Amino acid sequence: MSVDCQKICAVLYREARLLDDRQWDEWLACYAEDVSYWMPAWDDDDQLTDDHENQVSLMYYPDRGGLEDRVFRIKTERSGASMPEPRTSHNVTNVEVLAERGNEVDVRYNFSTLSHRYRMNDHFFGTMFVTLRNVDDAWLISAKKIVLKNDYIRQVLDIYHV
Repeated sequence: MSVDCQKICAVLYREARLLDDRQWDEWLACYAEDVSYWMPAWDDDDQLTDDHENQVSLMYYPDRGGLEDRVFRIKTERSGASMPEPRTSHNVTNVEVLAERGNEVDVRYNFSTLSHRYRMNDHFFGTMFVTLRNVDDAWLISAKKIVLKNDYIRQVLDIYHV
């Protein structure tokens, strides 16, 4: 399969826009049922943790059910950390296709998210490693590893920050 980079970018831009627009159900639809969603932490030696089962992670969901739970809590105001919901602006840059195999594509890109809540602005930035799977002519995210490069985080992180 030859990958159309414009279509890949459109998928990534759409996912970012859905987060900014708080279109939670549409955002969930961007993900495959078996998606792994992982944000490793930085250890004391300034190295990323590499084992989500035995080391600290900033976020880890082994499948879409975990993401669905987060969205449920946000939508039903059962997430104190999300009330009020922040206003966000997600930016996607430096999109690069790393590998193609069968119906999957590995992509790397940089992100920058600006967040405004309680009259304060926060900035989150880093690199995403995403596997997209072509299902019925639509690209779904089947794996996402988020490398957050901020050294200091003064609040609870959630799905809309990255």
